[in-house]
Amino acid sequence: MITLALSKGRIFDDSLPLLRAAGIEVLEDPEQSRKLIIGTSRPDVRVVLVRASDVPTYVQHGGADIGVAGLDVLLEGTAEQGGASAAGLYRVLDLKIARCRLSVAVRAGFDYAATVKQGSRLRVATKYTHLARQFFASKGVHVDLIKLYGSMELAPLTGLADAIVDLVSTGSTLKANHLVEVEKIMDISSRLVVNPAALKLKREPLRALIDAFETAVEARS
Repeated sequence: MITLALSKGRIFDDSLPLLRAAGIEVLEDPEQSRKLIIGTSRPDVRVVLVRASDVPTYVQHGGADIGVAGLDVLLEGTAEQGGASAAGLYRVLDLKIARCRLSVAVRAGFDYAATVKQGSRLRVATKYTHLARQFFASKGVHVDLIKLYGSMELAPLTGLADAIVDLVSTGSTLKANHLVEVEKIMDISSRLVVNPAALKLKREPLRALIDAFETAVEARS
């Protein structure tokens, strides 16, 4: 049995065409079902639904053999471990799905460039504290980081922070909340990650699945 870890939402939706190209159909819609383990059209493949931030943990520790995780989650986890690569995790393929960018945003009217140029200390709200710290340190910008897990856009509007570091896709949410994107930190997409022990024990079926994903990605490029 191969266990594939996915998170609900955009990553799940964008993964479906790749799974179909690999000959795998997920049998239930996670938005309509309360099940956390979902069968597929292949009796040897099942999907487990976990939080996006938990996908690498499930794969690292053997709760899943393979998974799809955003580059943001993988890099934040690596930075949290002091720059070391996550043990027990192979990042094998850029799936080129769930594309977005990690960016700095401020409320409309806030002069970010002048504040940075003057060397003023910025208060920055984000759940990506390690990536944000690395980014601002590389620019020589002094920041006080505020850890938040959701509703990031509220922070500048309520005076909690001067800026946020968050994922941006279309920018419509920022615009609706009178925020503007002022600096891109990096482009983000989802990666296929594999447990190395599983790759040894289930080499043939996992290798076949990885190759099918790679073929599907190349066909979409």
